[in-house]
Amino acid sequence: MPARQREYDEDDVRVRPGKSSRPRTRTRPKHEDAIEALVITVDRGRYGCVREDADSQDELITAMRARELGRKSVVVGDRVALVGDVTGAPGALARIVRIAERTSVLRRTADDDDTTPEGRLERVVVANAGQLVIVSALADPQPRTGFIDRCLVAAYDAGIEPLLCLTKADLAGPEQVLDYYAELDLPYVLVQPDSDLEELREHLADRISVMVGHSGVGKSTLVNRLVPKALRATGVVSAIGKGRHTSTSAVALRLPRVKKKGDPGWIVDTPGIRSFGLAHVSADSLLHGFPDLVEGTVECPPNCGHAATDVDCALDAWVASGKADARRLASYRRLLSSRAGDLDPRDHME
Repeated sequence: MPARQREYDEDDVRVRPGKSSRPRTRTRPKHEDAIEALVITVDRGRYGCVREDADSQDELITAMRARELGRKSVVVGDRVALVGDVTGAPGALARIVRIAERTSVLRRTADDDDTTPEGRLERVVVANAGQLVIVSALADPQPRTGFIDRCLVAAYDAGIEPLLCLTKADLAGPEQVLDYYAELDLPYVLVQPDSDLEELREHLADRISVMVGHSGVGKSTLVNRLVPKALRATGVVSAIGKGRHTSTSAVALRLPRVKKKGDPGWIVDTPGIRSFGLAHVSADSLLHGFPDLVEGTVECPPNCGHAATDVDCALDAWVASGKADARRLASYRRLLSSRAGDLDPRDHME
């Protein structure tokens, strides 16, 4: 007798549970317990941070970027929010979970020509700086106004106030340099080995200042006079770089408090910066680095490039009438030529 065939019902059917229809949430943790800090050094994915109200840089917190930041860059001068181990103890590692909106960004490129790989590679020097201190010696070496002009263009483009710091004032007077910038009303300070730095400190107070200058102008000596513990401070921050010295990268240094009231400020030392490539600055913005020439372009024909080959450019007549220094026009046109790739960078980066 054949076996009776089994009858199946719905209890025998195994239904695989479906995927949840609940939409995935993009809600991120608010990190309400995060502490605010300032990034003072960057080294291969590790960021040295300190609370801005800290008394010294010895209270360094080493941090890394949280994945939730995506591709957002973190640079010296950034104000960030930290979570995790913020004790600053050896081996401790915090996480940067937020970056505050930047008030300014100082940029540079390795070249002036934006058609070259070097010109397209844009580097952020520092964030949130309020002042660019251009350090230039009055002698040994001689002042390099071409370099100063470049720094001024970069500062004006970033919305940062420039300050000219003329060192070695015991070897030469400032008249030649000041005459060159007479139409700009450019603020300046004079420094010599035994001079009081009170005037300079007043310019640096209550803000983040970036210091740039060529080798030999006395910038390192000046930094060590302003921050007597600078060598020890840079040694502390270099510890996060696994032995690499920070002399090739920017580092923010806390100025010591010399008065009971007020914030003494921060200086960002940039020993690795010897020139400013300006490929990131448009030709129109380049002119605003030469405010003494701007009014002279009013009579220029439409689409005038202001180059020496533009025969109808009104700037030549503007200079000929004594309303601007011919050297300033020559410097501006060298920058224009450099943007077009017509000059060897060694001819004008000084």
